Amino acid sequence: MTEPAPKDPEAPVWARPDAFPEAPPGWGWVNSKGKPISCESAAALAEAIRKDPDGNACLVWIPSLDRMVLPEEVAALAGPIREARERWTRDDLADAAGRLRWFGLILIGSGSFVFFRAFNYARQLTPEHWEQAKFAWRHTVASTFVGLAFLMFVIFALIPWFQARKRRAALAAWDRNGMAAIVPPLRFETWLGQQRAPVTIVFLGLISLVGLAQLMPGTDSIAAAGLDKQRYAQGEWWRLLTAPFLHGNPIHFLFNAAAMAYLGKRLEVFARWPHLAMVFLFAAGLGGEASARFVAAPSVGASGGLLGWLGFLLVFETLHRGLVPRSSRQRLAVVVGITAFIGAMGYRFIDNAAHAGGLIAGIVYAAIVFPASRSVRRPEVTTADLTGGTAALVVLTAAAGFAIWQITGR
Repeated sequence: MTEPAPKDPEAPVWARPDAFPEAPPGWGWVNSKGKPISCESAAALAEAIRKDPDGNACLVWIPSLDRMVLPEEVAALAGPIREARERWTRDDLADAAGRLRWFGLILIGSGSFVFFRAFNYARQLTPEHWEQAKFAWRHTVASTFVGLAFLMFVIFALIPWFQARKRRAALAAWDRNGMAAIVPPLRFETWLGQQRAPVTIVFLGLISLVGLAQLMPGTDSIAAAGLDKQRYAQGEWWRLLTAPFLHGNPIHFLFNAAAMAYLGKRLEVFARWPHLAMVFLFAAGLGGEASARFVAAPSVGASGGLLGWLGFLLVFETLHRGLVPRSSRQRLAVVVGITAFIGAMGYRFIDNAAHAGGLIAGIVYAAIVFPASRSVRRPEVTTADLTGGTAALVVLTAAAGFAIWQITGR
């Protein structure tokens, strides 16, 4: 019932036989929350995999293996896994299609409301129907309300639907090429999800503390610690450091927190924590400076630093091709494209200058600091890394604390 685990001593850490925990006696599986669930026999394990409603089976163990493995690495589970994925991807696509319809209706309704309201106003200005329609169309396209509805449609409906379609289509590739083709990226993501990233948790804690301060009644957090371009130009340089810890609204915070959790862990695990702090500080600073030069409105958010992490990972993982599966690197490039598309659509309320500045900063940092390497081993932390990383983390922690002090007036 087994398929041999990778035996190459030069395999990346996630592909080695000891990448996952030791196997308990007998049969069983581990759910997405890390809870081990024992089974009485091989047949019971296969049945549990077959009935798994949401693809929760991350790892399995069987008597003939010393370590846990992916279900896809056990040949006898191919049928049950294929059946479970068929059901899961079908239901997932149906849910995504439902969200696509609902958010599409919201977008159409928002656009229609703004269009006809502008059209009625244009009737007072000109008797020409064509001119009335052109006026209403221009007003609709320029509407912030419609722009937000469109962004919600893209982020919460169109992109999830497209991803659900890709997962559904991947089953056909599985049928053509077998399970072996999908094991590397699944192994990578599963292993990465199990790794600890304490400094990333520190970053999440800092933006959460500042976020709580922003919720205090009677505070104008953006005026107090955001990147107000006029005050920055007048000498309040510290706003370049405090603004990345503030957010415009809860949705903005949640998106950035989710990106921080994933990108931060990936960078911390592979490039080590000192570069996590140094890249964020450099990218957030350069992104803020770009915003100050090209965007007049005040700006807040960790996006400059996060795009710095993304740009860093794109270059770092390209220079260290043995560390990460190719398909996982390609997904990062797709994220850049999606971010650029969303930025182009929401240019009226998205700080594209900060995004671009942060992305370029991360790319430049990785290109300068890390030479190309064929090694599958992660870089070692040097004394210079520790010194620079500690200094950057101290600066960022102080900036978050100063932001809270400015917001609360204490």
